[in-house]
Amino acid sequence: MEIPLEARGAIGALSDPFLTKGRLLFRQTPADYDFTWHNAPERQLIVCLDADVEVTVSDGERRVIRAGEIFSVEDVTGRGHISRAVDGKTRRSLFIPY
Repeated sequence: MEIPLEARGAIGALSDPFLTKGRLLFRQTPADYDFTWHNAPERQLIVCLDADVEVTVSDGERRVIRAGEIFSVEDVTGRGHISRAVDGKTRRSLFIPY
């Protein structure tokens, strides 16, 4: 997901406000997780806080989302996606429904 940023002087570049559903969820996933096909419960941004996750989407594309990266999950219907632990690490993440 590309989020445009605008230079705001000495404080850096900022995005426009991003509308959410007003709540945040934190999650800890075990180091050996391997979740088969499932759907997101709702549209959400996921921030990988400290470990990577491998995600396979319904068209077969497989990506590793690295710690510190943010990705958008919108597959609330259809086949969904697979998510797996990378390098046997427990993963902490932040979910931001929108």
